[in-house]
Amino acid sequence: MIRIENLAKEFVLHNQGSAVIPVMAGAHMTVARGECVALVGASGAGKSTLMRMIYGNYLCDGGSILVGDVDVAQASPRAIIALRREVLGYVSQFLRVVPRVPTVDVVAEPLLALGVAADQARARAMDLLARLNVPERLWALSPTTFSGGEQQRVNIARGFVHPYPALLLDEPTASLDAANREVVLGLIEEAKARGAAIVGIFHDEGARARLADREVDVRAFTPARGT
Repeated sequence: MIRIENLAKEFVLHNQGSAVIPVMAGAHMTVARGECVALVGASGAGKSTLMRMIYGNYLCDGGSILVGDVDVAQASPRAIIALRREVLGYVSQFLRVVPRVPTVDVVAEPLLALGVAADQARARAMDLLARLNVPERLWALSPTTFSGGEQQRVNIARGFVHPYPALLLDEPTASLDAANREVVLGLIEEAKARGAAIVGIFHDEGARARLADREVDVRAFTPARGT
């Protein structure tokens, strides 16, 4: 479902004399349907950079990133938007939403974008919010003032509201108590069981051991390490 070949990335620091920082070269990785691959490596090794390139937030400097039949490295912005809407979900560490939009509509939005009827989309959103223990009294409020843990659960609900064939998960259990951590792990296991290809960053070693079929150490792709 996901195939990365000979991927390269460098950053140019324009405010520091246009210094060039190579961060990745020759990266190769595949993720099959129903498989969870965990990205590992020390902080700064390039885990989040790789994930953002897969999602199309960062441009690549070489190589290819196939998600299904779309090469994110070469695709037009329109094609990437369609890919994100239908195929590739992303649960980041931070919830970014339009202010004043009710939580239930924030969660339902990916389904509404696909043309799902509003009542059905909201019902699915409510089911997930309830499962993730977000109090019903908060559903009509904007999540911008919620606690960190509540925002993370809203973020997860939004990321799982549509059965994406591929998922990117950046620290999905961060900021969660034990009970909600278990709910999130269950959602990820259900996604794997229905055939989703998952790339995850899990600093939670227990979560990584439970969910990951393989680990990929991104330090192998770091030019500074000489590999």
